[in-house]
Amino acid sequence: MALEGLFGSELVGKHDTTVAVSSLSEKELIGVYFSAHWCPPCRSFTPKLVDTYVKVRDASKKWEIVFVSFDRTLEACNEYYLEMPWLMLPFDSDLKEGLAEKFKVEGIPALIFLDPKTGEVKSMGGRALVEDDKEGAKFPWV
Repeated sequence: MALEGLFGSELVGKHDTTVAVSSLSEKELIGVYFSAHWCPPCRSFTPKLVDTYVKVRDASKKWEIVFVSFDRTLEACNEYYLEMPWLMLPFDSDLKEGLAEKFKVEGIPALIFLDPKTGEVKSMGGRALVEDDKEGAKFPWV
């Protein structure tokens, strides 16, 4: 599966669970969210993204986000992740830098939208799309 090539076989879920990356193929859209606790723009955008994510999910639309932490410590990452209702790439993953390079992430926060079946990029500008449609009415935005 294409997404396993990006994220490995498992992601971190809430409450110390793991989620099989293969289960993401059932979704309509995958967001890859590059962010960090120490970053003021990230701290500002994350609550907006959480609100939109919840609205989209509550409307029975199949969306998932994978948080890729650019935090400096596991403790900071875990504290920040408590604010998020979605999945996370393991903090110590060797895939983090490769993802940032693949998607040409030059600054955070960055939100990249992917096709869950193919792993192909649907939009490099997910942050702007969410900020322009906080209710999620235009989901899947692409």
